[in-house]
Amino acid sequence: MSALTLRLPDDKHERLRALAQSRGTSVNRLLDEVTTLLLAEFDAETRFRLRAQKGAGKTARGLDLLNKAAGK
Repeated sequence: MSALTLRLPDDKHERLRALAQSRGTSVNRLLDEVTTLLLAEFDAETRFRLRAQKGAGKTARGLDLLNKAAGK
């Protein structure tokens, strides 16, 4: 596990501490949860962009498949 030094304005740190306390957790755990969510979002966007690149230029084929699936 790694340590990370994060510099925040005092007022933001106090607000984070109050948020963590209201959720019954530590600031460290709160930031761990937030980074997990951000990384999951980043990974999903990356997968989406890769799939979009694979499908680039295949719009007609995709629409044909959708129409076929719809019975048109």
